[in-house]
Amino acid sequence: MSIPNKDEVEGKWEQAKGWVKDKAGEVTNDPKLEAEGEAQNAAGDAQETWGKVKRGVGDAVEAVGDAIKR
Repeated sequence: MSIPNKDEVEGKWEQAKGWVKDKAGEVTNDPKLEAEGEAQNAAGDAQETWGKVKRGVGDAVEAVGDAIKR
């Protein structure tokens, strides 16, 4: 398994920031901030998933290349 790529790392970071906003919105009873946090968390999840897909494709291409070299 290869190391996480930029999209995976940035996606996780966006999820964390979104989670903080969501919880801050809950604590302060600010539905707008809570919704922003939920949206940011979802966007981060999508970005992380995209990164995982890209990494999976890259790993598969690398495996095919290794198999051809044998």
